[in-house]
Amino acid sequence: MRIALLGGTGDIGEGIALRLARDTDHEVVIGSRDAEKAETRAGEYVERLGERGHDAAVEGYGNEEATTAADVVVVSVPPEYAASTVEVVADHLDDGAVLICPATQMDRDATGFHYDPPADGSVAEAVAAAAPEGNPVVGAFQNIAAGALTDLDNELDVDVVLTGDDVDAKATVGDLVAGIDGLRTLDAGGLANSSEVESITPLLINLAMNNEGMHDLGVRFQ
Repeated sequence: MRIALLGGTGDIGEGIALRLARDTDHEVVIGSRDAEKAETRAGEYVERLGERGHDAAVEGYGNEEATTAADVVVVSVPPEYAASTVEVVADHLDDGAVLICPATQMDRDATGFHYDPPADGSVAEAVAAAAPEGNPVVGAFQNIAAGALTDLDNELDVDVVLTGDDVDAKATVGDLVAGIDGLRTLDAGGLANSSEVESITPLLINLAMNNEGMHDLGVRFQ
């Protein structure tokens, strides 16, 4: 499959791109509003993987070009830009291409981070509202630390919770995530349940901030 990561130059996009390029045979492309930046970062990812003995291919384009012909599109941009990014690339989405939303909207004050869902109920639902009718949305990766993904010396052992209304789309994402070493997928039901999943993220960050040795904290449900 062709996997496009919009905002693939950011932390979470970088981590997912590196892991997919290392652990799977999927075609990985990263997108950015700045095509030159995407191309540069893609080269850096290839170099990093090459230094570890992995002959991986990662390409970089502007978001619209990266989206074209993609089977799965990861909207790995900051939450406040997720819906608008989907609107920008909507005409480039193939019918049936699956959108993945890994974002959580949060506020921060002196006490820590707090969940701040958008009017649609969750970022995943906001992305779905902006997406064309033929492009199902699956929530995933909200509860995994970007640093845990980008540090390739870190052996993952965490769960990725999936939400979505399209059974086939959720199965596609489940197979994609399961291809990354150390990740297990769990089905949390429909997209309307995304707020419960997203709301865990600020808790994890607060725990990581206040407890030694938990910088790359994730969740394993047992």
